[in-house]
Amino acid sequence: MNVILNIIWLVLSGIWLAIGYAVAGVLLCITLIGIPWGIASFRIASYALWPFGRTTEPNPSAGVPSMVGNVIWLVLAGIWLAIAHVVSGVALCLTIIGIPLGLANFKMVPISLMPLGYRIVPVR
Repeated sequence: MNVILNIIWLVLSGIWLAIGYAVAGVLLCITLIGIPWGIASFRIASYALWPFGRTTEPNPSAGVPSMVGNVIWLVLAGIWLAIAHVVSGVALCLTIIGIPLGLANFKMVPISLMPLGYRIVPVR
């Protein structure tokens, strides 16, 4: 079932969200200072391509630098990517078939706002 949902997700919204994360990652990696956020953006782009069967969990080794980095991320790219997830989620929830996909979009909003200090892991 995860494969079917992932294929439908990829066609309807996953490719566009992943492109958004990839563009943000490239723009952030242009400078040396933005490389950690660029890497986080690329990591989330892969999650945005194939979200079903994976989830996020807090990274126990993350500390105060992750929180400071998340505040900077929020200003640079996080708010725009979160808005993209909400808009896409609402659009997908308008159809019965799209409701699980819309819920997956809403599930990705917290990590799009604060990606540092979380890791993407397979669902157990």
